[in-house]
Order: sequence, then structure tokens, then C-alpha cells
Amino acid sequence: MGTVDFAPGATPEQLVRRAAALAAVRAFFAERGVMEVDPPALVNAPVTDVNIHSARVELPGDTTRRYALHTSPEYAMKRLLAAGLGDIYYLGHVYRGAERGRLHNPEFTLIEWYRRGATLAALMQEVAALVSRLTGRERPIERLSYRDAFLREAGFDPLAASHATLASHAAQLGFDARAVDASDRDELLELVMGALVGPRLGRGRLTFVHGYPASQAALARLDPEDPRTALRFELYADGIELANGFDELSDAAEQRARFESDLRERRRRGLPVAPIDERFLAALDSGLPPCVGVAVGFDRLLMVAEQAERIDAVLPFALERA
Repeated sequence: MGTVDFAPGATPEQLVRRAAALAAVRAFFAERGVMEVDPPALVNAPVTDVNIHSARVELPGDTTRRYALHTSPEYAMKRLLAAGLGDIYYLGHVYRGAERGRLHNPEFTLIEWYRRGATLAALMQEVAALVSRLTGRERPIERLSYRDAFLREAGFDPLAASHATLASHAAQLGFDARAVDASDRDELLELVMGALVGPRLGRGRLTFVHGYPASQAALARLDPEDPRTALRFELYADGIELANGFDELSDAAEQRARFESDLRERRRRGLPVAPIDERFLAALDSGLPPCVGVAVGFDRLLMVAEQAERIDAVLPFALERA
């Protein structure tokens, strides 16, 4: 019988630093009076986003229904905000399918928090403070619009570029754009962002990209000064996307319309379709207070801190060793 390798992916020293970083996150929010919450990981309704794939769960003894593992605690946390809680955060595991690679493990640790009455600018500052705390390094902050990021790194305007222009850039990256419907601008934009623009950002600094296309608003409000764009940002460091933040949409009717659009696109692509989370929409309808929120990948933060090439190096047990 052969020897079985039982060791974790990260070294014992890295695991000690990981534990210290988890404690540092909790200390960071305790200092700021933000309360930790414990939303359920097992939920009744998966997300509708066509780019996020929920892990489905069937419980023995309850074979008439299928549940999902949460891909983010966002819906539950906004229900808590609508119920009257103040500033809150979550630190724990989330689960996403079809994600495995250098920067992805299907089970990973997320830091997500919400600030009532705050601005996106203030939230960016707080994110930068947390990143500095966990990486032990102060970096200059760069704020760059999505449009300017593409103009600088890819040489075209993503808000005005034709499908032919997007397809040409995708082809240069080795992607067969002929397989993409002419209406799927976002799929091509995300490819260029992920393969070309994003990896060039955050070199020696923290780069906050803001003003994403309105079609990529997800759960963010549109910018009233430029409705072509959403009040949303992402953070990059060392070419790695670390955070995704929103000025949160509170309009239940608009959010329902976006969910229904997602479901239509899921059907078109042959992806699983599940009922919309009506409890979440009811919470919005009852009155979500003005707030901003952000999700930060804890494991990717450790990658930056450890200068690791793969996420496996900072995880106790990646999927194949779990």
C-alpha cells in the first residue's frame, strides 16, 4: 500500500499567519464598531448571475426540493440591514462552481461588509486600510475609471467600441469571438478585462477601477450623472482582483427586472434556472437603507501578502486535498 500525502497545501508557518490574518480582520472591524453576522450557507434560492454557478444540494429526507450553498452572503445581509441592523460584516466560506485555477478554489473565504449612509469613496479608503493591515504594506492608491483602464491598457473605449472591435481584441487573446452572440458585449469585455487589462493593474499600488458599464451593474445603482455606468468598483493589486464594491441598489422593481433578465440569459445559454429570491426582493421593497457594500477575497489577499503564485499555497486544503 502506497504512502498517502496527508499534508495541507500551505506550510505550517503560512497557516499560523493565516490564523493571525483572520484575527486581524475581526480586530479591524471591532475597532470600527462593525458587527459580525452569521448568515446561512445553505439557502433556498441561488443567485441569478449568469457568470456565477451555485453548488446545488439535495438533503436526504427532503428530495422534493433542492437547495444551494451561498456564493455570497449578500442577499441575507441586506435582509438584515432592511430589518434594522447597522453596519455589519461577514467573514467565512462561500462556494462557487466552475471555478478552479490559479486564483480560484470552489470553496474560499470571503470578507463582506456594508456601511449605512457611506459613500463609495469612503468605502474604497476603508478597503485600502484593510488591505494594508493584512499585507503589512502601505501602497499608493490609484482610482481609474473602467473606460480609462481600457483606453490605457487595451487602447479602446469599452463604452463605445463596436462588437467587431471587441471581437478583434478577443481573437488576439486566443478567444474565438465567432461563438459569441453579437449582443454579448459583456462576455467579450470581461474576457479582455480578465486576460489583458486586469493583470496589468495594481502594480506597486492599489488600483480601484470604477464606473463599470451599466450592463454589469449587478446589484449596484446606476450613476445618475452618467447612466451608461454603474456605481461599482473593483480593486486590483499585483494584477489580481481582490474586491468588488457597490453603491447598493434599493429599488425592488429594478432589481427584479435585472434578475428576470439574468434568467432569460441563463435559459438562452442552457444554464440551470431557479426561482428568484422573493424574500430578498421583499426586503428591498420594505426599505433597504442607503448603503454601500463590498466583498473582498481573503485568500487572494493572502496571496498578495505571501507573494504566492497560486491560491493553493495559502489554503489549508484546496479542493483536490479536501
